[in-house]
Amino acid sequence: MTKKLFIRLISALLLLCFTNASHSEEVHREAPPCTLISLNDSQPLNYLQQFKGKVVYVDFWASWCGPCAKSFPFMNDLDRDLKSKGLQVIGVNLDENIEDAKQFLTEQPANFIIGTDSNQECAKKFDVKAMPSSYLINKNGVIKQIHLGFRPDEALEFRTLVEQLLAENPTVHH
Repeated sequence: MTKKLFIRLISALLLLCFTNASHSEEVHREAPPCTLISLNDSQPLNYLQQFKGKVVYVDFWASWCGPCAKSFPFMNDLDRDLKSKGLQVIGVNLDENIEDAKQFLTEQPANFIIGTDSNQECAKKFDVKAMPSSYLINKNGVIKQIHLGFRPDEALEFRTLVEQLLAENPTVHH
């Protein structure tokens, strides 16, 4: 095989990979500890401690984000259908002005916990790269999936991942 043919073949394979790539990536790192402020009651919210042993779906969003508005019905459905099976959905608002978040929530109500991260400390620890960014954390506190953006046609696949994590038994540490 000539060098020129090899480079063309590799280029074609890379192009194929990137054009068919999903916005999800599998990871296996500990979820970073961070404290949010509950939008409901202004109390500190430490999701790793409070929801230990549950599957946690953490979604970073902002009021100005169009796809975020489309993701709220999906998250409400997840919360309604899977909370009793051990799922905790947490929306993390990144707006600097909390009134913007409250206005958004009057138009897109959330039936799940909303925390605020106005200084974006948690977003930095999670290395948020897009809006919305969703992190699926297993019962042992390990991030298993990161999903950037929201497309309704990918929602079923993501829900299946949530259900698979709910079916797993947590690892017992002695």
